Amino acid sequence: MAAPPTAAGHALRVAAEHLAFCPDNVRQGSGSLAAYAEEIRGRQSWSFWWD
Repeated sequence: MAAPPTAAGHALRVAAEHLAFCPDNVRQGSGSLAAYAEEIRGRQSWSFWWD
């Protein structure tokens, strides 16, 4: 990744993409899109899982 999302709006857009790709991260992890966006904000790597 070139640069992690650092702005709240950018992190929310990336979180929405992650939700579309892997909803378990939000639904079984953070619980809400806003909470997940805050979790990924500034992170250099992400992990995904599917049940």
